[in-house]
Amino acid sequence: MVATIINAFAVILGAFIGLLFKARIKDEFESIVMTSSGLITLVLGLGMASGSPDTLASLFALIAGGFAGYALRIEDRVLSLGSRFSKGEDDGSFGMGFLSSSLLFCSGAMSVVGSISAGTSGDYELILIKSVMDGFMAIVLAAAYGKGVFLSALTILLYQGFFTLAGSWLSPALGEEGIAIISAAGGYLLIMLALSLLGLKKIKTGNFLPALVFAPILLYLFTYLPV
Repeated sequence: MVATIINAFAVILGAFIGLLFKARIKDEFESIVMTSSGLITLVLGLGMASGSPDTLASLFALIAGGFAGYALRIEDRVLSLGSRFSKGEDDGSFGMGFLSSSLLFCSGAMSVVGSISAGTSGDYELILIKSVMDGFMAIVLAAAYGKGVFLSALTILLYQGFFTLAGSWLSPALGEEGIAIISAAGGYLLIMLALSLLGLKKIKTGNFLPALVFAPILLYLFTYLPV
């Protein structure tokens, strides 16, 4: 768990620096921050999505995950939770900051592979590299959204902590392709998030989070079950 704690601390530090910048950024420059973070997120998402071992399984995972997420109203609940944490004093940016940063920091293969490696072999390299990347992105996101980015450190602790502690049985169960398709599904979520950040299309990306669970299941069904 040491590597995951370092990762969470890096995000907290980055968010703190971002808040310092936010206080000094004029309103007309906020669009520059949003556009920059949107473009970076788009490039990351495209790279991850292109690594899908089965495009059809990814498609059905997004559809099934989207239906499940909309039925559960995941994004609305997350934003409502954000309003409670901010005591209703913001315009929804707290919840969006938490949701956007959590998606960005936990959707990639580095989260899964790095956490499993740290838990099974004590290899912290991937998570430490990811910590540096997340810290810099936290600066940008906190400058754009504010305090909600701090809360994503908790998401990192829970999500990556799970893969660290359960890595010994998850790694052989998922296999390389299972991890790859989770990363690819995360890439598609990042593309959705990027479109929202760039103001091209408003998508409730949080509602598609169940796709990360459906992706390895559907890959297994498409690969091993007779059709």
